Amino acid sequence: MKAQRGEDDVFWEPAETATVEIKIKRSLFVGRLGLCRSAEEVRSILDGAESDYRDATHHCWAYRLGPDPQVEHSSDGGEPAGTAGKPILSAIRQSGMHNVMVVVTRYFGGIKLGVRGLIEAYGQTAAGVVGKVVRVSRVRSRRVVIRLPYAVIGDIAHFLEVHGVAGAPSWSYDSQVEVAADVRWSVVPQITMMLDEFQARKRIHSWNWVLLK
Repeated sequence: MKAQRGEDDVFWEPAETATVEIKIKRSLFVGRLGLCRSAEEVRSILDGAESDYRDATHHCWAYRLGPDPQVEHSSDGGEPAGTAGKPILSAIRQSGMHNVMVVVTRYFGGIKLGVRGLIEAYGQTAAGVVGKVVRVSRVRSRRVVIRLPYAVIGDIAHFLEVHGVAGAPSWSYDSQVEVAADVRWSVVPQITMMLDEFQARKRIHSWNWVLLK
């Protein structure tokens, strides 16, 4: 019987992209939300906003990658320090989502909003676009690679199934067998201990955790 999935195994991502527009004292604020799992995808989302709204006054943004590791950054995009990036990031945090970026583009309407007004405007726009998307759950995991003799393929396949693999393992066959599997986060300590024991008893040749890029 498979191990039950624990709460620590789950995190949330946006299921879709979204855009909102809000007018505040003649300034137009456009919020754009996208899914991003890497620095390259972060750059792509920002480049897209800057290209689509190239005549805008400011492009302010924040993103949150993760959860392993969790990485957060924000930018005021030329607005006074702390008036744009931080309220955008706050809206992302409140959503509970990871791997999400929000860009808020501003067309200045001729009326200054002041520090408090800017914080509220950027926060309101970010909250609006974040609240527009559906969240989807993902399984938090680490990838393990195990090298083993042919004789124990069945035993290791059963071991991985019982202890909570996220998705189907990937097998390769040469002079020895190698299997790569994504292991649920909550059972990583247990898997580590058991694989060390298997290697000490020479049931497997070797094993290691792999850093995913």
